[in-house]
Order: sequence, then structure tokens, then C-alpha cells
Amino acid sequence: MRLIFLGPPGAGKGTQARVLERRFGAAQISTGDILRRHRADGTDLGKQAEGYMQRGELVPDDVIIHMIVGELDQHPSGFIMDGFPRTVAQAEALDAMLTRKGWPIDAVVLFDADRATLISRLSARWSNPRSGRTYNSVTNPPKKAGIDDDDGGPLVQRVDDRPETVAKRLDVYDVQTRPLVDYYRKVGKLVEVDALQNVSDVAGQLLRSIRMEPAGH
Repeated sequence: MRLIFLGPPGAGKGTQARVLERRFGAAQISTGDILRRHRADGTDLGKQAEGYMQRGELVPDDVIIHMIVGELDQHPSGFIMDGFPRTVAQAEALDAMLTRKGWPIDAVVLFDADRATLISRLSARWSNPRSGRTYNSVTNPPKKAGIDDDDGGPLVQRVDDRPETVAKRLDVYDVQTRPLVDYYRKVGKLVEVDALQNVSDVAGQLLRSIRMEPAGH
């Protein structure tokens, strides 16, 4: 299984990637997680990315691509690309990388959701800075407000989840990432799911769209 998940911030791509990861064993490659790891480890790539992320801007292609190359080499049996590519230039670079490896993409899944709902979702998002796990105070709250269910430590709201930054992130998505929809539709790889359904219904539609069922079914 080799999938690409497309969609604006807050559309639930990460949640569904984890669902498929558990069912099929394909590794979730999340650029958000990779970026946070590089920032936390203080790598040169992480330092370069830091300023862009705090301003709600896209990290430059060359920085992201250097991070992605290393991740792909670790997952030859399958992956779910979550948050990459974000531009047509990145898509072309990814196509070239996968062609060299002989790894065709099975499908590109577009998670569709309206702007007002996304701003509401993202502005209510809190995360564990130690593990990267996220919660939503409206749709997926922790058992105790402000506390992570697993390690009992405090949750924080990232700068890029604050309302003013969320709006800018969506503006950036509309300008730079939406062209990917046409890019992948033209090559016949695009399928669409309604991201405003509940998690289980989105997962069901996703599995039907890519014509796959969990092992044992």
C-alpha cells in the first residue's frame, strides 16, 4: 500500500493515516511529525524550518525533500504520505524519487472540508509536545482537560494552531496546495472522501474508495 493524503490542515489526514497503519501495517510518514522531530533534535534542517512554521508558512521544498528521502528508505514495504507533497514542485520531486525506486502510488486521497469547520477544529486542537499526540477539545478531548491520557503530562496549544495562524495556514493551502488536486486528477490517481463525517465513516468511505478491506475481512 502506497498512498498520498491531500487536504487542508485539520481535515483528519493524520487520524485516518493511523487507522490504516494499524490495519495494514503501512507506515505513516507525517511531515508534521518529521518536522517537529527535527526541531526538537535541533538538526540543521529543523532550525531552517522553525521560522517558517512559526509564521504559518510552508517550509521550502528543498528542506522538506531532504527530510522525506531518508524516511522513504526506511519503509520499502509501503507507506501513507501525510502532509507531503504540498506543492506541484514537491509532487514532481516525489514522483521522480518513487520512479527511481519502482514504487508506484496506489491512490491519492483528497479529504474535503469547509473552511469554517476547519478553523473551529484547529483552534480547539491541543497536543502533547513530548509525543506529538493531538486532541481536540470539541471532538476528541482528553479524559482530563489539559492533561495527556497516556503520560499524564500537560498539553499545549502550538503557535500554528492559534486562530490567526490557522487562517493564514488555510490561505497558504488554497494558493499553493490546491493545484495538486488537478495534478493528481489528471493522472487518474485522485479519490475524494467527505472529511466532515465521523472518524469511522470517513475510514469506511476511504477503504471503499481505494478498494481495500482490513485483513481477515
